[in-house]
Amino acid sequence: MKAFILATLFAAVSAFTSSPKTSFVSKTALNAKQVPSKLEYCPCIPLSDLPKPGKATSGVAGGLAICIAVDSKGSVYALGDKCPPINQPLSFGKVNADGTIEDPLLGTKFSLKTGDVVSWCPSGIGKILGGAFSPTGVPVYPVRQRGGNIEVQVDVNAKYNFEANYWSGILDAQGKDTGTYY
Repeated sequence: MKAFILATLFAAVSAFTSSPKTSFVSKTALNAKQVPSKLEYCPCIPLSDLPKPGKATSGVAGGLAICIAVDSKGSVYALGDKCPPINQPLSFGKVNADGTIEDPLLGTKFSLKTGDVVSWCPSGIGKILGGAFSPTGVPVYPVRQRGGNIEVQVDVNAKYNFEANYWSGILDAQGKDTGTYY
């Protein structure tokens, strides 16, 4: 029974580890060109959805998942909503009085101001999973209030650039997605 539990735990941890890096870079036409970064303030949540001090909520700005957190003093912060190492939504976390937000599953604490790791995976299961990964912070974004919304400054081309290396359309009879001839 112990061997089964150990094997299951090992399989779960290895499922979340990154795959080995390869030096192969595809030169096919399916790889789109990277677009330069373009920072813009985008509406994220209406002011009516702004959480109370000590709470957090989620929103979307420019196609990116954003965690809007309000500290005990009423200051508003915007962070990436995917919490390493297992991409738990950070907006489910607890905003602490010490200027951090805590991942509810693994207990990792991130600084609201910088997104840096303050405490990496201190819980029981967190020590096991967190030990397989290097501590990684979350992105932080400038935030402002305008026109009844909370707006977050994001790279509006980030989603496009992330998806640029993926297949992006319907293939024609010649195996191209551009509609042109060879």
